[in-house]
Formats: sequence, structure tokens, C-alpha cells
Amino acid sequence: MNIGNVELTPDGPEFAVIAEIGNNHGGSVTTAVQMIEAAAECGVQAVKFQTRTIDVCYTGEMLARPYVNDYSEGPTYGEHRRRLELPQRAYPRLMDVAKECGVELFSTPFDLTALEFLDSLGVRLFKVASGLVGDVPLLRAMAKIGKPVILSTGGCTPGDVARAVIELGSCDVAILQCTAAYPCEASDLNLRVIQSYREVFANAVIGLSDHYHTIVPGPPAYALGARIFEKHFTLNRAWKGTDHAFSLEPVGLRKYCRDLERTAAALGSPIKSPLEVERGPLVKMGKAIVAARELDEGQELTSGDVEAKSPAEGMAAWKWDRALGKRVLRPFGKDEPLSSGDLE
Repeated sequence: MNIGNVELTPDGPEFAVIAEIGNNHGGSVTTAVQMIEAAAECGVQAVKFQTRTIDVCYTGEMLARPYVNDYSEGPTYGEHRRRLELPQRAYPRLMDVAKECGVELFSTPFDLTALEFLDSLGVRLFKVASGLVGDVPLLRAMAKIGKPVILSTGGCTPGDVARAVIELGSCDVAILQCTAAYPCEASDLNLRVIQSYREVFANAVIGLSDHYHTIVPGPPAYALGARIFEKHFTLNRAWKGTDHAFSLEPVGLRKYCRDLERTAAALGSPIKSPLEVERGPLVKMGKAIVAARELDEGQELTSGDVEAKSPAEGMAAWKWDRALGKRVLRPFGKDEPLSSGDLE
């Protein structure tokens, strides 16, 4: 699966970070543009939005429900949702901004109409939110289109995930461990599910979508095999809205990307072998076999004739038993290092 300019494979070291803008733009196109630019500067590979056709996505009863709380944008849930939705005419501009910034833009379609709209824009992949894993008509429509799909699995059973993958048919599917709690506590992250997904879905890229309020989950998730990382993003955690408080601000997102890069580098090779960077310190700290006192030519070495001392310049101390009982081929001064060529 390709995200931005990164080609992801199940076992490769490459990874991609998705800044989940969602509805944190508050319905403002200007803010959405600023968020794309800021996320790109942090080092992400993609930005993601959420796209809903309000009258298609929700029942009339739900739209009419009173929605009065600290986060409300209107007296009913319908009015609240409409004020948060970006106008369709804004998307081409947002895609142009993302392209100029060198990041991929895509979105989560919450209904069939939204899916058709996003597909018409030419987005290269889709996201299935945790709450949509059981939306069979939506999954089948995605399968018909055939573009890559990223599947979040919050609140799912293994059977739910497997059924969704089957419904998505021949689409390339990436599977993200997710806990559908907003915010999510550390004890509910269950990062080791990533390992289980790698075993069950061996040909899929596995990742993490977390709603934890810090950058902590990223590095251990990478070490467990995650290669896609979705993190909610905001310009100000104090802004009005349910998602801002657990989203990362630019400083946090920049550190998140940085720490994933460092983790990928730190894992290195599974083969233990001396490194060039270790040579100097190990010569300084290591020990070699040296003469414990002045030695005459032809003298047979005993344990009292030699010592192990730093630096490790000469016959390595681990060759101690090889040196004992050998005769020296020349005289040695105290502390002078021995070498294999000096013994017979």
C-alpha cells in the first residue's frame, strides 16, 4: 500500500503517519488549509478528513435530537453536524494545498453518497471508521471501486474484522488496531493486538489508530509491527470540540514523527555483531594481555608473568589460556602488550 510517497509492506521498515484532521477544522475551510500546511511541516505523509452527507448518514430522529452541551454547534444534533461539515466545493482546493505540501489527502466516507463524492475527486484511498466496520453496503461499494482501504477496528471482534476484509474483496486492505474511546486510556490501548493481526493477516499492512493524548503509543506499536499511524491533530487543544483535548498540536505531532523515525533506526539488525562505532570505546575499555614484569626471551609464561590491562591493543584478554605455557620469542618490558606472533 502506498501512502503519500511511501511504499508500505507488512515486513518492511517504512512507515506512514496520517494526521487525522477529522472535524477539528470546525467547519472552517481556512482552518482546514492551515491544518494541512501545519501537519505537512511536522513530517506526516497524509492528512485525513471525515466526509458525511448529513441527511443520508443519520435518521431524521437523530438529527432532530436536542444537542446542548459545551461542544455543541447548534441546538440539535443535525444543526451541530451541518456546521462542522466542510462544503464539497472546498475539497478540490484542499487537495491542491495537500499536493503543494507534498502530502496525501483522503477522507473517511460515512455514507454511500460521500463515498461517491470522494471517488469523483480522485482520492487514492479510503478509510473505514471503527463504527462503519459492519456497514456492508458501504464496504461492498468500496470493493466495487477497488481502491486501497484502511480499516480501523475499534470495538471489533476478530470475526468482525475478518468479515469486513472479506466484504472488501480484492481491495488492498490495511488493518489498524484501535480502541473506540475518545480519549483512550493507556490500559485500553492493547497494542499487542498488532502482533495478532500480523499473524492472522500476514499479507496486510498493520497499523495503529490511537486516541491517547500523548505520543507514547507510537514507538512500541512500531516495534510490534505497526507501519501506519493515525493520530488526531489540532492547532489548539483548547478549541471547542470533543476531539481537540486528546489530539496532538504541531509540537506533539512533530515529536511523534521524529520518535517513529528514531524507533525505526534504533531497531536495526537482528544479527548481533560489532559495529564500527564501537571500535574506539571498546579499545579504551577492553583489555589485552601484557607482561606483568620484564620477561626474558624464551621464557615460558605462567599466570604470574602476564596480566589483563586496558587498552585492548594487543593479544585479546579472552585468549588468556592460549598464552599460558607458551614461550616468548623476544624480551618484554613491564606492561608491554603481547601478540600471537610473539609466542611459540
